Amino acid sequence: MPDRATTRRPTAVVLGASAAGLFAAAALTEFADVTVVERDLLPTGPGPRRGVPQSRHAHMVWSGGVKAFEELLPGVVDASLARGARLAHIMGDMVSRAPNEVWFRRFTTTHHRNLVCSRELLDQVLRDRVLADPRVTLRQGTTALALEGDAGRVTGVRVRAGGEEGVLGADLVVDASGRGSRAPRWLSALGLPEVTEREVDAGVVYATRLYRAPEATRHLAFPIVNVQANPAKAPGRGGIVLPVEDDRWIVTLAGTRGGRPGDDPGAFADFALALGDPVIGELIKDAEPLGGVTTTRATGNRRRYYEKAPRWPDGFVVLGDAVAGYNPVYGHGLTVAAQCALAVRAVLGAADVTAPGTARRIQRAAARPVAAAWDLAVGQDAFYPGASDTPPTAMERFLARFVDRAVETGARSPRALGALLDVMGLEKPATRLFSPDLLLPMLLGPRRPHLTGPPLTEAERRAATPGTP
Repeated sequence: MPDRATTRRPTAVVLGASAAGLFAAAALTEFADVTVVERDLLPTGPGPRRGVPQSRHAHMVWSGGVKAFEELLPGVVDASLARGARLAHIMGDMVSRAPNEVWFRRFTTTHHRNLVCSRELLDQVLRDRVLADPRVTLRQGTTALALEGDAGRVTGVRVRAGGEEGVLGADLVVDASGRGSRAPRWLSALGLPEVTEREVDAGVVYATRLYRAPEATRHLAFPIVNVQANPAKAPGRGGIVLPVEDDRWIVTLAGTRGGRPGDDPGAFADFALALGDPVIGELIKDAEPLGGVTTTRATGNRRRYYEKAPRWPDGFVVLGDAVAGYNPVYGHGLTVAAQCALAVRAVLGAADVTAPGTARRIQRAAARPVAAAWDLAVGQDAFYPGASDTPPTAMERFLARFVDRAVETGARSPRALGALLDVMGLEKPATRLFSPDLLLPMLLGPRRPHLTGPPLTEAERRAATPGTP
């Protein structure tokens, strides 16, 4: 029988206190005492911070993410709803134009519900929940400098805080530091081979402005309005109106090379009016803006294939955007972060944190949700001019045509739409697209005509644009 006086819990250090790091910390608390190392000083309430430059833009958590949130942190969705978030039925509470310029009918028969709120609110809910755990210690204002250990095992991380350097020893170090992760350089410094990377960058620029929701829309649970860009008609331009807490609309516009939005407030509504459908411009042209325009340019899809590395050290794992960052238009980053944390928990439920090979098993398990989101994003973005040095393969072209047919079918069939949303929401693998639920409607019907415009109700349109006859 082990001596209770000499046994200790394993220790873990998580680099980064954004969503991916907080999810990882939540998963690890069952198996280790966790220290979260964060370079920035975290806000005391909902608010932006330097480490999450994309937080101003529109965010949604897909249905697969909502399920992962609840499995990982029971009650966290209700806590978000209590602060003003909402669960929106997709597509019942959404007016959406697909990349192939087909408008979806507003079916309410599917079970898929996305979590809708500002990123700032969601991050605060996660911080309040995870950092309140006594097994989690936060060290903010602290910069990670390098890994400690060797090519066989990472034993900790060297950090700097307040001008002083020191080493945090750990049985497991998790890098969740985002797109700016220095893991490739750190691994090279330990003598490990270079990790394979791929980048597919559609060249998208995002521009976001907050608006006060028109007063008449506030009692309607006004729908999300989404006009998606068409890769076949470069430059691709799109936008979204996301009603969020505190009677606000987050309006995010996007454009690829040759058609990008700028930060000029005077040109914002005009850009929206010039989209493939002017509905977003019509909704905001007379709305009250709340501040200026925020832009983001670092939007390319970038993946590091750590799970394929020929050698991998024990005691080190990379998660979140540090593994793969996606074009934000697809909205999969938060869902993947939560699903990767569930993969961490599943592996550690069957293997000791300190056991040889555990870190590699975690890295490979986390690659599965990463790959699902990657394939969906790259399957669209690879077709934009200049997105990649490698042209789309014959298989990627076939799948793109198939997905276009699937979208066209789902726009008119609730049965087909359910299968499509299972995949887009990261609830089920892409093989779901080849199920009878989608193939039969695709081959046999329905033959309902496509909508010719956005399916806003008359009440919604009058409430949003009261001056329109």
